[in-house]
Amino acid sequence: MFERRNGAHARNHAAPVRRSRPASHLLRRLRPAYPRPGRRGFRRWVPSWRQSLGATALVIGAFSALVGVLYARTEIPTDLNAFATQQDNVYYWADGTEMARTGEVNRQDTALEKVPEKVRWAALAAENETFYSDSGISVSGITRALTRMITGGETQGGSTITQQYVKNAYLNQEQTFTRKLTEMFIAIKLDNKMTKSEILEGYLNTSWYGRGTYGIQRAAHAYYGKDVSQLTASEGAVLASLLKGAALYDPAISRANHERAVERWNWILDRMVTIGRLSPKERAGYTTFPEPKAPPKPAGLNGQTGYLVETARAYVSAHTEVSDADFDLGGYQIRTTFEKPKVEALKKAVADVRGRLDPERREADRNVRIGAASVTTDGRIVALIGGPDYLKQGFNDANSSVVPAGTAFTPFVYAAALRDGVQRERGKPRVPVTPATVYDGNDKVTIKTPEGPYWDRSGKIVKARNEGGKSWGKVPLREAVVKGVNAPIMQLGMDVGLDRVGRTAVQTGLLASSLGPRVPAFSLGTTTPSAIRMAGAYATFAARGAHSEPYSVTRLTRNGDAVPVDKPTAERALPASVAGAVDDALRDTVRRGTAGTARAAGADAAGKAGTGPDNKSAWFVGYRGTLSTAVSLSRIDPKSQALQPLTGLGGAAASVSGSPYPIGIWTAYMTELGK
Repeated sequence: MFERRNGAHARNHAAPVRRSRPASHLLRRLRPAYPRPGRRGFRRWVPSWRQSLGATALVIGAFSALVGVLYARTEIPTDLNAFATQQDNVYYWADGTEMARTGEVNRQDTALEKVPEKVRWAALAAENETFYSDSGISVSGITRALTRMITGGETQGGSTITQQYVKNAYLNQEQTFTRKLTEMFIAIKLDNKMTKSEILEGYLNTSWYGRGTYGIQRAAHAYYGKDVSQLTASEGAVLASLLKGAALYDPAISRANHERAVERWNWILDRMVTIGRLSPKERAGYTTFPEPKAPPKPAGLNGQTGYLVETARAYVSAHTEVSDADFDLGGYQIRTTFEKPKVEALKKAVADVRGRLDPERREADRNVRIGAASVTTDGRIVALIGGPDYLKQGFNDANSSVVPAGTAFTPFVYAAALRDGVQRERGKPRVPVTPATVYDGNDKVTIKTPEGPYWDRSGKIVKARNEGGKSWGKVPLREAVVKGVNAPIMQLGMDVGLDRVGRTAVQTGLLASSLGPRVPAFSLGTTTPSAIRMAGAYATFAARGAHSEPYSVTRLTRNGDAVPVDKPTAERALPASVAGAVDDALRDTVRRGTAGTARAAGADAAGKAGTGPDNKSAWFVGYRGTLSTAVSLSRIDPKSQALQPLTGLGGAAASVSGSPYPIGIWTAYMTELGK
């Protein structure tokens, strides 16, 4: 009895026993309750410091664990990227037959001790001046790169030389989150495994310097024709600038490249002084930019083949994710739009004209440049002539933007007027015009703005000049286009608005960068389009106002695997009625106007001849069916690159302006295709 009561008493007075609670209860306590009880205003929605600290610790712990796992699982690859086993790039005609092979890797290892110390420091000053003291990675650079990657910004830059070597030697040029993390982990492990000298030597031997070269030894030969051991600090600074992107810093590519290269060269030399690797006295001796030699012309690209390959290569660079460095490694197959029969026919037509010139006996026949291109209404560039021979003249005249279009530009003025109407009085509504709208076609008519006569910078009233000083009286706009009457076209451009005219030209296919200054002469062709662009723009008229950007590559593969390549789609540039009216005028120009020579090519031929300002260029642009072809002719001084007049070309009388050769080339070419 006692024991029972005592047991009962013990049960009644023992400390209360805590019952176990489910895990869900604990999670509920950790999870903030919103709105928080006992708080007012915005504080109801702000987590407590305990909750914030706990969440932060949880994220940091999880991230640290993830980084630790990834670091442990990332191994340094056992093999370098196989530069030596890469293949040529193979270009194919539109029908699938082989056209050319390029892209053999030019690489040669060299020991670090053979690279002059100041040349090494030029690369370090340009890319990673703390190389010898860092741990192989740049935390700030990686953070910046990952941030830009996540936000969709530019991902280049921010890598140490060790990271760049890892990318060159073990990985690829992709800019992805996982590849960047892998690069970082390998760089850290590599920095612990290899000496700094070994890493720098590997970096200099695997970096891309442009011109198909990998490694500083081959770059020294490609740019300066000498062994790397003979390079000066100044030359080393030029090569170091190429590490930022040879496509942008090879001074031989373009004037803009040259300006960038000189600026970068100066900066690198100054930086070497700042970090104590070049004395101010030595720097003072480097005042003249050490011009690299001209790049060699690849074998097998003679004749027109080089121009075709260059055009297709540029398209790959601009319309795919393939970097220039990766492309130079080779292994790509490029199916182009070029059709060999059309290229051969165009080449023959141009050669026949060149055969009539006599540069040995006639000064006026020297320095003649002919560019030509054929573009279909769906944008395919099927043929082009870039010059006499790619190995003799690397500059591609089919893609040149230095030759004024002259009166071949007038269809764009006509199209803009038909679409947008005109405004003759400021503040008044725009008035529609039709092909039958009449304008003053007399010679020396005063050009007017809504406020009155147009005055040029010299204080003179601008007057229109017709070919041969002929006055035409009142002329319908369509007739002005057909007969090539300048005065109505100049005034029409002013009435439409020169900005609207320029916008129409760009919408139909010309580049905005090629447009001339907005003065009355703009309507008569101060714009300098390429033959490719001019052919593509006229193709818009042939396609009843639908425009497709010109393109030269239909398919890209690497070792059989497809590589995405952007291809244009047709867009509405002009209303069909407007394009149809322009097309009608261009057909009539051939039937009974200034382009009568082209009638021999067929009854459906349409086109317009052009004579540039000061008689310094001649064009013919026209089409039959779905094929549009532009031919430009000019004379360019090889020293000054200035345009020279065509007066006396081919033995023509001094009073003759323009040239019959472009329309002759076009007609012979189209006739040959029609056989």
